[in-house]
Amino acid sequence: MKPHIVALMMSSLDGRSLTDGWQLKFVFKLYEDTAAKFEADGWICGRVTMQEVSHGEDYPRGLAKAPVPRTHHFVERNASQYAISIDPQGRVAWKSNTALNSHVVEVVTEAVSDDYLAYLQSIGVSYVFGGKTEIDLKQVVQTLADELGVKKLIVEGGSRVSGAFVNEGLVDEVSVLIIPLVDGRSEHPSSFEIPMDKWRAPTYLSLTSIEKLEHDAIWLRYTKTDKVA
Repeated sequence: MKPHIVALMMSSLDGRSLTDGWQLKFVFKLYEDTAAKFEADGWICGRVTMQEVSHGEDYPRGLAKAPVPRTHHFVERNASQYAISIDPQGRVAWKSNTALNSHVVEVVTEAVSDDYLAYLQSIGVSYVFGGKTEIDLKQVVQTLADELGVKKLIVEGGSRVSGAFVNEGLVDEVSVLIIPLVDGRSEHPSSFEIPMDKWRAPTYLSLTSIEKLEHDAIWLRYTKTDKVA
């Protein structure tokens, strides 16, 4: 059974999702407090975000003394929460197998290097294969459900990962924290980014709740619907 998937984003009034330059100290705590309310089994981010979380710059080479089998590798099957990194080529240099009190699960393709897999094994990071050269998100979430018993996941970004989950029809709920500011930087991404050659159709939503939070932020929650108003 597919996990319930929530796309949780934070954006300015004009839909920008990068927080650099906002100079608002409360935004990260507000986001984390909101995420905690879902009591999810795991949270998912893309490579760029996870590189910031990992605080690592590179991983050692030469650890693989032989080809590493392209089979899933699970170190922890009973974690209270999982940090799931969408990292097709294997570039995130984790320093340990834990991120923000969550067990790290790397999602890679079979094109990843043997050295990277050996490195993950050496520090106790779990990993799953999401495809030969590209990530099949439907396959990934089903693997997480079947192998780790994951029932609820939060997709936290970046915008391309969130866009990919929405585009694949995997998101059951879209949850957006609107921060009271106008960003205005046209080069900054929106909350959901889908390359035009991969875009399929709009995702239609139904509003389920609106809540005013502290610091004049607004929390909007939507569920996916097949109906077009």
